[in-house]
Amino acid sequence: MNPPRTDAKRHHDPQVRGFASDNYAGAHPEVLAALALANGGHQVAYGEDDYTAHLQGVIRSHFGAFAEAFPVFNGTGANVVALQAVTDRWGAVICAESAHINVDEGGAPERVGGLKLLTVPTPDGKLTPELIDRQAWGFEDEHRAMPQAVSITQNTELGTVYTPDEIRAVCEHAHRLGMVVHLDGARIANAAASLDVPMRTFTRAAGVDLLSLGGTKNGALFGEAVVVLNPDAVRRMKHLRKLSMQLASKMRFVSVQLEALLAKDLWLRNARHANEMARRLAEGVRSVPGVEVLYPVQANAVFARLPHEVSERLQQRYRFYFWDESAGDVRWMCSFDTREEDVDDFLAALKEEMAG
Repeated sequence: MNPPRTDAKRHHDPQVRGFASDNYAGAHPEVLAALALANGGHQVAYGEDDYTAHLQGVIRSHFGAFAEAFPVFNGTGANVVALQAVTDRWGAVICAESAHINVDEGGAPERVGGLKLLTVPTPDGKLTPELIDRQAWGFEDEHRAMPQAVSITQNTELGTVYTPDEIRAVCEHAHRLGMVVHLDGARIANAAASLDVPMRTFTRAAGVDLLSLGGTKNGALFGEAVVVLNPDAVRRMKHLRKLSMQLASKMRFVSVQLEALLAKDLWLRNARHANEMARRLAEGVRSVPGVEVLYPVQANAVFARLPHEVSERLQQRYRFYFWDESAGDVRWMCSFDTREEDVDDFLAALKEEMAG
């Protein structure tokens, strides 16, 4: 049988890799195969399809018998919907100053979600009970937004990973204060691979109430999910998903991607490989005089400090981003499709530019 005809043309070199973001990677071939499998014929729209129904069992196998997944389009949408579901109009969410919801979502949690973010500076991107207490006050003060939730990121935006005990301490403290805990899991697979534990160990078993489950950074074409772990903690999730423009009409194509990742071990294989490439990169970088690795490399990110002019020259050869341009800090990300030769070629280029 001949493949379907298309008039589309390839406009990029598929051999080119960069270190700017794991969002730059394409979709994993097994995910693309799953999309083709789900195509054809008619399925009920808006999540009433067989693929979304089957996904619920897959999610429960990872997160427990009461877990329920609400597929959405993207990570910002997942975070906004999740945080809306656990806050009132007068509510606030405590998060790290470096949190994605604070730095990289264009103000969506506050402008679209209608909530207040209360941020805390952290040395490594991780919240602790003591850091939470800097903002966990004034619950009955009508002049201040009421802290109602704590949002943590696993792994963090600085590439560090919470241990299960650290998350448990955050959850127990937040719950004692009457707050719920949301986990931004855009890279949750990388954290699980780093810790070598099931995802439920540092989510439901540790006391997390709901999470944003990432797929795109780990090999999906598009799509994430809000996973409710504690049904008593959330309100009207279905209505909020629609209100926030995150309800996909052809939801089967989101759900089947998450199933392809999670039903067996693709999610873990992809994450382990990305983490391994980051470790390879970090080991090579540490041998380059004048380049400093800033944080422990525990997932698929390497943060480094080097001369600004070197980074600018290197950016002409490889895509990556400044993290703090004034300090010369950069971020290098590895993906499920990063190859050893990509890392080695990048290191060679780095050494050339530093020597130059």
